[in-house]
Amino acid sequence: MYFEDIAVGQKLALPPAEVNKAEMVGFAKEYNPAPVHTDESFAITTRAGRLTSSGVYTFLLMWREYVINDFGGEQTLAGTAMRLEFLHPVFAGDVLSGEACVTGKKTRNDYNGLVTVRIDVYNSDKKLVLTCESDTVVKRKKNDSV
Repeated sequence: MYFEDIAVGQKLALPPAEVNKAEMVGFAKEYNPAPVHTDESFAITTRAGRLTSSGVYTFLLMWREYVINDFGGEQTLAGTAMRLEFLHPVFAGDVLSGEACVTGKKTRNDYNGLVTVRIDVYNSDKKLVLTCESDTVVKRKKNDSV
């Protein structure tokens, strides 16, 4: 979808994604080896009382679903900024759901525009666990006068 075809307020439900324990721990061991994500003996001593998913892993599970279904599709050119907020812990076995909403648009030049999208991610209990605000460059329709 071209920049001009995307509307502020437009929403997209994201398909669910299950947090697989082996993948969650494997990701943490490789990219975020904090004991709360990798060591069950340590994790039970924390406030959460069990292993928690790395926020980055949680984000990437839903980001994958967004990228597959994103508003711009083949007209998406690049991302320019991203802001993440991790609100509550996520655990193995949680089934995440999410919604993306276009919150802003700005023309950059004759060739593309900037689309701001907020993604809200919920756990199995429908509690908001993560928010992401992402700015993406999306191709404009061909301007014959340029």
